[in-house]
Amino acid sequence: MAFSLWSQLSLFIVLLVVQTPGEAATCSDCFVHSRASYYPNSEAQGTDSACGFGSFGATINGGDVSAASDLYRNGVGCGACYQVRCTNSRYCSDKGATVVITDQGSGHNTDFILSKRAFSRMAQTTDAAASLLSLGVVDIEYRRVSCSYPGKNITIKIDENSNYPHYLAFVIYYQQGKNDITAVQLCETQNFSCKLLDRSYGAVWTTTSPPSGPLQVRMLFSDEDGDENWVVPENNIPQDWKVGQTYDSGVQVN
Repeated sequence: MAFSLWSQLSLFIVLLVVQTPGEAATCSDCFVHSRASYYPNSEAQGTDSACGFGSFGATINGGDVSAASDLYRNGVGCGACYQVRCTNSRYCSDKGATVVITDQGSGHNTDFILSKRAFSRMAQTTDAAASLLSLGVVDIEYRRVSCSYPGKNITIKIDENSNYPHYLAFVIYYQQGKNDITAVQLCETQNFSCKLLDRSYGAVWTTTSPPSGPLQVRMLFSDEDGDENWVVPENNIPQDWKVGQTYDSGVQVN
């Protein structure tokens, strides 16, 4: 009888150990508890300053954007998407809002400073949204989700600080999927030589003495497990690239 009881206990311990890694593996989809506030003037200006999106930061994802503190990750977090929902059942919906990180910022022990629009979208009704706005800071839970821009390809915009042909800076728009862009290469299309670019700040990538001719921008997407994949655009940046112009990469990333 003693042996039978010990055997059952041992089996339970083994099953517990076996199940734990599986449960941990799903935690990328788990919600994390935190707090959020909002920018009062964000309807006109978005939340942008630290990612380099400029005025685009006020319109991307319909204006559902946010600044982040630790999730900014020295600019790697720019363009990442999160489902954010407040936890007060009196005012808050189960769905919450899906936001794009466009800036760095924190206050009142928050992980997110949402646009006013996104903050309101966490509410069940218009009246509940007004109540949330009056609170200013609320308890939330959040998780990383895939970014989706139907009908949009990843897009390159030449930054206004660029100086043709001596200095090239650009920002990457419409980052899709759930992975981070951790490296970017600029390649000559004629001899296929490539150089790694510097992350100037946020989503802005730069190089001095850029190669001549049409240019190909290759992006390294990395997931939280360390798996990496180079994405090669179908379209190139033309030889006579110009400041302020946007160029469609021709690719989408799931």
